[in-house]
Amino acid sequence: MNTKELTSEDLAIGSLGERRIDSPLDPYFKRCGKEHAFYGDESRILVDHDLDGIRKTLKDGGEPPCFEEAGPRRQIYFDPAETICAVVTCGGLCPGLNDVIRAIVMQACHRYGVPRVLGIPYGFEGLVPEYGHKLINLTPRFVSNIHQFGGTDIGTSRGPQDVPRMVDRLIELKVNILFVIGGDGSQRGGREINDEASRRGYKLSVVGIPKTIDNDMIYMDKSFGYDTACAAAVEAIKAAHTEARSARNGIGMVKLMGRYSGYIACSAAIASGEANCVLIPEVPFVMEGDHGFLEATRQRILDRGHTLIIVAEGSGQDLVGSPDTTDASGNPRLGDVGVFLKDQLRDYFRKCKTDLTLKYIDPSYMIRSVPAAPQDRIYCMRLGQAAVHAAMAGKTGLVVARWHSCYVHLPVALVTSARRMVDPGGDLWLSVLESTGQPPRFV
Repeated sequence: MNTKELTSEDLAIGSLGERRIDSPLDPYFKRCGKEHAFYGDESRILVDHDLDGIRKTLKDGGEPPCFEEAGPRRQIYFDPAETICAVVTCGGLCPGLNDVIRAIVMQACHRYGVPRVLGIPYGFEGLVPEYGHKLINLTPRFVSNIHQFGGTDIGTSRGPQDVPRMVDRLIELKVNILFVIGGDGSQRGGREINDEASRRGYKLSVVGIPKTIDNDMIYMDKSFGYDTACAAAVEAIKAAHTEARSARNGIGMVKLMGRYSGYIACSAAIASGEANCVLIPEVPFVMEGDHGFLEATRQRILDRGHTLIIVAEGSGQDLVGSPDTTDASGNPRLGDVGVFLKDQLRDYFRKCKTDLTLKYIDPSYMIRSVPAAPQDRIYCMRLGQAAVHAAMAGKTGLVVARWHSCYVHLPVALVTSARRMVDPGGDLWLSVLESTGQPPRFV
């Protein structure tokens, strides 16, 4: 969606009602001498920093589109002493899940005085009693050290569940606030829960913390875990490079995450400085011909003796032939482009009577499961704190994110309306081309 087409309705944040309770943070801020620490709903962050567009909008008598700024409100909706929170993690693993859980629990319990935070086990399955999963009592003591470990201590699963049944369970548990940590599908599920609770007149705040290791959700600077994933990917690239340059006619090939967006492949390639070719979903390529991928790779081997290739998992699906099936989350299953390229390279080099030593590395699950790096830990903490502030204020149907270095509230419908992708004409891809020396396209 073009930012200039956004309306105030697109950016509106849902609310459960009037806030009448003084925040328990008020006396704390006063002791700190920080009266300004509270934010009003009128605190806004520009969606687009294009000055020409802003000037034109103002000249035409309109207001430039803005996001509501995240942060503590002076008055809150829920009485902390009577509030029950729940946290659910959905989808695949990502560095920082435990950090977000910990931040939510610490903020809710220590800063707001919420007496109970429930961990919903194994994703949305945990809200369906028939699965038999036991709820987890998330206390500050329980979460005190979980950020030292990867994964999620409350478990996760993929796929939707029956929405009315999940709302039945939340009402039965007297949950007032549900935090959904997950990707676009999970956030859509949270929105459906929010809508169902609203139809029933049940006051439930649903606040999302967006999780996508591919960094492909729109209107956020980056997603948590992305920096850690890139750093872990660089280690795999180093190993592949060592294998390649230590062998005669060596090729090191690393397949990284990126179903639709090649951000990890691009950033890891630039950070390593060792890649000679990067393939991403946004830039199609051909295999055959004098300037195709296969011959370009062979020429690199003949010229330099080795090469390093990074391929995002969603690349070249038009060549691979994807299976006509979906996973538990409803995503189309991808063909294995890494195995495809490996086989094609071996066949081509054999046909050209050129020796080849190829080492193929797929570190995806190792990357997903590592603990968050320090910068991601900071980011996760800030997101968890912002989520609790929003929920206690009675806001709902939103995700918290960082936009232009500020923390904001984004409507779920907006952030799930499109996918963020690498611009083949933009600075990031240009940096990749400059770093690798590869042609803009293999054609």
